[in-house]
Amino acid sequence: MKAASFQIRLCENPECGLRYPAVELHLIGDRCPACLGTTRLVLTRTLENEPQMPSNNPDRSPFVALLDNIRSAWNVGSIFRTSEGYGLQHIHLCGITPRPGNTDLGKTALGAENNIPWTYHKNSVPAAERLKRDSHQLWALESDPRAIPISEVELPQGLSSQLSGIALIVGNEETGVDPGLLDICNKIIYLPMRGEKRSFNVAVAFGIAIQFLGFLFQKNNSH
Repeated sequence: MKAASFQIRLCENPECGLRYPAVELHLIGDRCPACLGTTRLVLTRTLENEPQMPSNNPDRSPFVALLDNIRSAWNVGSIFRTSEGYGLQHIHLCGITPRPGNTDLGKTALGAENNIPWTYHKNSVPAAERLKRDSHQLWALESDPRAIPISEVELPQGLSSQLSGIALIVGNEETGVDPGLLDICNKIIYLPMRGEKRSFNVAVAFGIAIQFLGFLFQKNNSH
């Protein structure tokens, strides 16, 4: 059973002063998790539990996600939460990508893994080929000589949740999207960066991309 409320507690040690939320008092009880000093209750609030049922929302977006050998369960959980929030139709988990039931995935998905359909595939290439045969375009988010900046993409004409879709593909945190998968993609896109790093965290990059593509879809369908 989920907790019905949470506390904000404050460490009374003047050299610490940690202020933190406590949904359930852990093994050290109401002791400060930083210095083990005594704490006092500042306030209590009701904890709003989100629905844990699959969505039947007919206004889901025309996008699906394909996660190609994502290593981190935290990243996968974050992508589940983002995908559910933007109403994606489905998530395809491939290779070594962790699946729902993983404790760390659940910590970042926060129940979103129960609200969006998903399928596991050992091999991402035939999974992507099936999506392509089912009228989905394959768009990979990757740094590649063939890639175009996301600001220059245009959604295909006639794209709708009833007629077709786009599979947004993201890959392994270290090696990226499988080159064999890139070769069958309709489009490869990238996020321009201003810093020294060449890429964003995969879950962050996915969130930026799906928000931008969703905005394009809404804009196209508002005319």
